[in-house]
Amino acid sequence: MTAASGHDAAAVFDPLRPKLTRIAYRMLGSVADAEDVVQDAFIRWLETDRDAVREPEAFLRRVVTRLCLDHLKSARHRRETYIGPWLPEPVVETADDEIDDITLPLMMALERLSPLERAAFLLHDVFGVGFEEIAETIDREPTACRQLASRARSHVRAARPRFQMPRERGLEIAAAFFSASRSGDMQQLRSLLAADITAYADGGGKARAATQPTVGLDNVMQVHVALASIFAQHMSRLVRYGFINGLPGFVTVEQDDTLQTTALQVENDKIVAIYVTRNPDKLRHIAGHHLH
Repeated sequence: MTAASGHDAAAVFDPLRPKLTRIAYRMLGSVADAEDVVQDAFIRWLETDRDAVREPEAFLRRVVTRLCLDHLKSARHRRETYIGPWLPEPVVETADDEIDDITLPLMMALERLSPLERAAFLLHDVFGVGFEEIAETIDREPTACRQLASRARSHVRAARPRFQMPRERGLEIAAAFFSASRSGDMQQLRSLLAADITAYADGGGKARAATQPTVGLDNVMQVHVALASIFAQHMSRLVRYGFINGLPGFVTVEQDDTLQTTALQVENDKIVAIYVTRNPDKLRHIAGHHLH
């Protein structure tokens, strides 16, 4: 392959890379795996007779989706042996990022779908791909693809955001939560939380974290009373507020220099779920990005 043809291949591929990475991340829940898949797709693009490809974007979407499906089949086993709650790798969005409504709870719901249901739902409902193209991508009839997407839709309906909260309000609640939880103001903290709150902590067996979700206001408060004594000795260092997988939250450095993201699901101005990621393997891309 000549340098010129490699340059031509990159000229077509590079503008599509962010969108292809978004598809792969939504499919896999891992930033590193998504980037690997997209790089693999680029290598295949270099080896393709590109003059014969009428629609590069559709072609590359197919390649990426198929690579993701292969990966999911191999990754299933690893997910089943995961220690504690599994959360998707956190992506901290900046104000000018394109935000879709695939929030963290919805990504967790996608985990419960079969790989084909996940592909049909994401391609059609999120990325606007027609069922004819999806059929070609996943090697099923268009009617079967419709059924896959429909089944997926009914599974994830409860996890879709029911109403849009102004972003500023979300960040206000995140700041109030950070302030109350870190200062030990339990009265203020309790006022922010819903009665049926659930807290998830993903340490993956590599960082200290509860191995089961904490359910209910009293239980979550009990955890925070215990945490308050730790914060009194080792105050969290706030790195930044932001949106983490579409939810308001913040990035902190905790005791023992543990990097952590905290994302808050808010409904009717109350926090209904807390998602804390502490597994260092899932935070490498954030360490590189946000700490310097």
